[in-house]
Amino acid sequence: QVQLVESGGGLVQAGGFLRLSCAASGLALTVGWFRQAPGKERDFVAAISWSSSFTKYADSVKGRFTISRDNAKNTVYLQIDGLRPEDTGIFYCAAGNDWTRASDPAMYDVWGQGTQVTVSS
Repeated sequence: QVQLVESGGGLVQAGGFLRLSCAASGLALTVGWFRQAPGKERDFVAAISWSSSFTKYADSVKGRFTISRDNAKNTVYLQIDGLRPEDTGIFYCAAGNDWTRASDPAMYDVWGQGTQVTVSS
């Protein structure tokens, strides 16, 4: 089973940017990013298909978040610009096989351990 490792989180001032990485140990078809704020459920942020032909974003992040992938490196990236305090949380990447359910956390079979993003105002 593929394993996922996130990196790139940190403490950033509002308005700043981060690039999160999700490194896979093998084949990961649909890859999604999810964010879990303190005391809240894990919410869908973005997803990308294997070929990068399809991407999907939550309405709340459109225009600020960009998902991309480099299959030669088995890595998926999440570029986050214009960080806001409400972006604070743990960001998880996950891998699954059904693009039609890309925003559904239940579709994903494998999850990484998460990377913490903290945005100060």
